[in-house]
Amino acid sequence: MNLSQQLAKHFREICFGTNWTYSNIKDNLDNISWEDATMVIPTFNSIAALTFHINYFVEAMLKVLRGGPLDAHDKFSFDCPPINNEAEWKAMLALHYTHAEEMASLIEKLPESVLWEIFSEEKYGTYYRNIQGIIEHSHYHLGQIVIIKKLIESKKGGL
Repeated sequence: MNLSQQLAKHFREICFGTNWTYSNIKDNLDNISWEDATMVIPTFNSIAALTFHINYFVEAMLKVLRGGPLDAHDKFSFDCPPINNEAEWKAMLALHYTHAEEMASLIEKLPESVLWEIFSEEKYGTYYRNIQGIIEHSHYHLGQIVIIKKLIESKKGGL
């Protein structure tokens, strides 16, 4: 397995499971209702906002991996659209999972030499740095999601 395949595997694992932390995005989000996903606990982002945020940067990377320009701005990365029902929440999750799998597939197919090339612009570093960054970013926000989920359960008397 080459490095591109390893990175794709690592990204899939944070999204869909079997990573060494035994925690992944899909397992933690699939059993959250839209009401809980949109609940705001003071000083925290909602789970929906964090899910949107993770996917915002996955989408940005996807554009580059498809051959397009990098077009992402931190100031828009938490502009989660309103979620008013379970169907809208499930649609957001389905979109995130589709993007995650497509990104993993594209990373997997990258020639290893591309990993050391400049990603979009020199100031962003290499493809490797950005792919590894998305993995770290996803782990970081997954940790927040898990904590918020526990706070919500505690607030509801579930813990």
